[in-house]
Amino acid sequence: MTPEPVAPTPAWVCAPGVRRVPFLSAFLPEYALSAAPGPDTAAVMGWGLKRTAAAGRAWARARAIPYVALEDGFLRSVGLGETGAASLSLIVDDLGVYYDATRPSRLETLILEAPDWMTPALEARARALIDRIVESGVSKTNMGGPLDRSLLQPGRRRVLVVDQTLGDASIEYGLASTASFEAMVAAALADEPDAQILVKRHPAVAAGRKQGCIGPGALDRVTLIDADVRPADLLAEVDAVYTVTSLLGFEALLRGLPVRCFGAPFYAGWGLTRDEVDTGRRGLPRSLEAIAAAALLRYSRYVDPVTGRPCEAEAALERLIALRDRADRLAGFTAAVGFAPWKHAPVRRLLNSPKGAVRYFASPDRAARAAKRHSGRVIYWAARESEAFLAGLSGFDGPVLRMEDGFIRSRGLGSDFFGALSVSLDDLGVYYDATAPSRLEVLLETAAFPEARLARAAALRERIVGARLSKYNLPSEGDAFTAWPADRERVLVVGQVENDKSILKGCADIRTNSALVAAARDAHPDAFLIFKNHPDVLAGNRPGRLGPEALDAVDALADRLDIVDCLDHVDVLATMTSLSGFEALLRGRRVETWGRPFYAGWGLTHDRLDFPRRSRRLTLDQLVAGALIDYPIYVSALTGWPCEVEDVLDQLDAARASEAPVRPTGRVARFLKGVAASLDRRPPPAY
Repeated sequence: MTPEPVAPTPAWVCAPGVRRVPFLSAFLPEYALSAAPGPDTAAVMGWGLKRTAAAGRAWARARAIPYVALEDGFLRSVGLGETGAASLSLIVDDLGVYYDATRPSRLETLILEAPDWMTPALEARARALIDRIVESGVSKTNMGGPLDRSLLQPGRRRVLVVDQTLGDASIEYGLASTASFEAMVAAALADEPDAQILVKRHPAVAAGRKQGCIGPGALDRVTLIDADVRPADLLAEVDAVYTVTSLLGFEALLRGLPVRCFGAPFYAGWGLTRDEVDTGRRGLPRSLEAIAAAALLRYSRYVDPVTGRPCEAEAALERLIALRDRADRLAGFTAAVGFAPWKHAPVRRLLNSPKGAVRYFASPDRAARAAKRHSGRVIYWAARESEAFLAGLSGFDGPVLRMEDGFIRSRGLGSDFFGALSVSLDDLGVYYDATAPSRLEVLLETAAFPEARLARAAALRERIVGARLSKYNLPSEGDAFTAWPADRERVLVVGQVENDKSILKGCADIRTNSALVAAARDAHPDAFLIFKNHPDVLAGNRPGRLGPEALDAVDALADRLDIVDCLDHVDVLATMTSLSGFEALLRGRRVETWGRPFYAGWGLTHDRLDFPRRSRRLTLDQLVAGALIDYPIYVSALTGWPCEVEDVLDQLDAARASEAPVRPTGRVARFLKGVAASLDRRPPPAY
């Protein structure tokens, strides 16, 4: 029999700030959360042991119901909680809280009981998680920059002493005090007289938001690291770690470093650390895998911010790695120029980084001056490039990147003001300009593609084909392909916008849709020739209609048909530079090119032009890995969070169950849609 569903426990969230925690209901599915207590309230929730929850704790004690402490988990975010960054993990403790060593917590109980629940499979899972954390270099928060190696004294042993924020609850409840920090520094100097002693400030102290515990008088004979540094960089350079209760001690244990504790953090007292404080309750030896499994797999809860759904620790870790890498890629100041006002909001979401800032400028020279002033970069919409535009950037010698739509863009046309879910950022050129190398071309020509990446690309290709997805994902408005003859070769000729930069920069003699039709007819005199207008041309937004002679050479039009439906019913696709050639390759169709698109010249297409720079022969999965995984960046249509290509595919596939987006028709409707898009002021999420 199927068990009856358990009704959620009514719980009063006693602090308004806690009720604003992103994804709170997803973290706590077993509770029915309310903003006020009621007669059926069976639990009270607050943030740890903060004063904001004092009234709630007293209310719970008076009624003999549990107070449930919430706190950030140990794999939290890229940015700091003090700046509003949403957490990917949360701890839920109905006994105490992990940093309170004055009494048991749910985490301490889990570690004590580890022999009862620690299976070989869970131990292996914990070991793999530890290895991935160490390999990736992620931390609880990940705002730190690279270590300034000039601070390191070569040839000397190094000991790291970890400062914390003044007033941090984990200090008092960890059976320590500010005096513990002075004792820690003194002990490090006495224990290691020949070592370089490095004192690391907390990130919130380095950011100027809080005060540290180690005063200036204790900093003689030490090297102060007073900047937010990546913990992995620092831990890789030291031989031992001294801490009071900092989580950095746990991260040091994960890396096999000896750790001495001057307080009682959750990972102390189990035989893995040298301890100055005894809680009186621990003392049983536990393996690193057991502590990691308890803290990361059983005690912490995780929510994927892109989907808004609970997930496992491994999935949260991979998401955090991807967010950290995106934040690093887009760190610093960005001067954006050449963007239509309606693109500002979607582009700001695509360029969102807790380590960066984006400002828009009306002219390239102003953008260049601002980028130079802030030691930043210039990003511009590639189609706006001209001699005059580039002249405005000529005085800037910093990074300049061109932006273009990605290859899986949206549900709807950009010319109809539907924002892109993916873009490419190219510091060398742009993928459609075959006159010069692009970052994508260099990547495809030179990159190593590990087996794991190729397996991901193969799964991605199968997902795209199986879900019948394309760049714009517009629905078919008919089924004319059912009348196409089966006894003749069927050739689909794909029209393009004739003033598109990919034609101007990637074609030779054949530069119009009419010329392409004539060339395809010459190459396939007996074929059933089908022509499909570009959606922007069909919508009347851009030029590219066929002339009468070309129309006479065509056997059928596919204007109202989805490109995926067309590809299912043809043998050959003929194109100048259209992305539909790439989509046809994914589906195993023969592709003939009369231009130089990014996917041609690698041995996968039948090309009418040469490709002097492209000497490598690629597999289809290598092409997919470069073009869809490594080159673009993606953003979630649902949450605005940075995401991966698989997330965008999931969202586009799920959107098919809803009504297709309404296209603006007529000048007034188009004007109003553009104005509405230009007024979008939604801030990107803090991560």
